[in-house]
Amino acid sequence: MPLPEQMTAAVHAYVAAFDVGDPELAVALFAEDATIEDPIESPLKVGTDAIREFYVGSMNAGAKLVLQGPVRIGGSHAAFAFQAQLQMGGNLVTIDVIDIFKFNDAGKVIEMRAYFGPGNIGQVPG
Repeated sequence: MPLPEQMTAAVHAYVAAFDVGDPELAVALFAEDATIEDPIESPLKVGTDAIREFYVGSMNAGAKLVLQGPVRIGGSHAAFAFQAQLQMGGNLVTIDVIDIFKFNDAGKVIEMRAYFGPGNIGQVPG
């Protein structure tokens, strides 16, 4: 089982990947056969190529992540709340999200699930 410090470091590396807009840094956190379900109940993105495509799109939209509170660790899972901020149609849009990462014994993410819905999306006036 991965150590809590490894899982916490992976979450911070994930946020940092968005800060610098480098999808390869995010992809490197995932196992080759990992899955992403973002948002929850959407079609799964499976494997490195699909994961890369997902993060290229997210980062091309200028998404930045701001952690809201500590990373929560339970067993081989890490849960973390954050706000995604991105430009859409000339407006700053925010999305309040909780992500859950499941890790393998090597410390790689094997599953990512993002929890948010329409009620978690807002626009910053201005």
